[in-house]
Amino acid sequence: MQEQEKDLFEYLLRLGDTTCILSHRLSEWCGHAPAIEEDVALINIALDLIGQTRMYLDYAGRIEGAGRDEDALAYLRDAMDYRNLLLVEQPNGDFAQTIMRQFLFDAQHLPLLEALTGSSDAGLAEIAAKAVREVRYHLRHSSQWVIRLGDGTEESHRRIANALERLWRYTGEMFADDDLCRRLADRGVAPLPSSLRDAWLANIDPVLEEATLSRPADGWMQTGGREGHHTEHLGYILAEMQFLPRAYPDARW
Repeated sequence: MQEQEKDLFEYLLRLGDTTCILSHRLSEWCGHAPAIEEDVALINIALDLIGQTRMYLDYAGRIEGAGRDEDALAYLRDAMDYRNLLLVEQPNGDFAQTIMRQFLFDAQHLPLLEALTGSSDAGLAEIAAKAVREVRYHLRHSSQWVIRLGDGTEESHRRIANALERLWRYTGEMFADDDLCRRLADRGVAPLPSSLRDAWLANIDPVLEEATLSRPADGWMQTGGREGHHTEHLGYILAEMQFLPRAYPDARW
């Protein structure tokens, strides 16, 4: 691959791995959500994310040109080769933690996709244009639940506040610039992550205020997912997600 193709391939892995792992986390709620309607909603969001994953990884495979398709990239890489955000691999915990994880991600995911619709790379812009409509709904859904839990009972407020405090340390990674991001920004392929933080805050602050929640003070942030340094949780996710294609490589549906 040429240097520019390598950069695009790596960036597509970051996007596709993040949506893949979050999709799997949400799928774990199937049959366990607090209401049938929410069970359906979470699974539909998971399906949206896996659809986005397929587009990213399919495009990455074609850019790489090494014969790896979306399935090979999803199922035949180890944890150290994954480039997802640490936020999305965090355990579901209770419903409040799942909702807060989704909300913090959605609030960044939407402005990212909106920026990517103007990418100088036509393939990436096309994927973003398809995904942005879905993510607008995702953010609306998670925002409504944050407000409902935060401004609900004493117990629901306690749980959503605890989730916000616990997950905040993983949000800084979404806005950390590195050399890859700078090269892509210089070529108009993708926005600098740091440039999205104001839009993210504009999405989360009104919701937190209505939910009677206080935004945690910025401090030390956990990073490393984009370099393949993950929490222990990712290995368990991949062990479950990748079992069938690794155990039965010739299996066909």
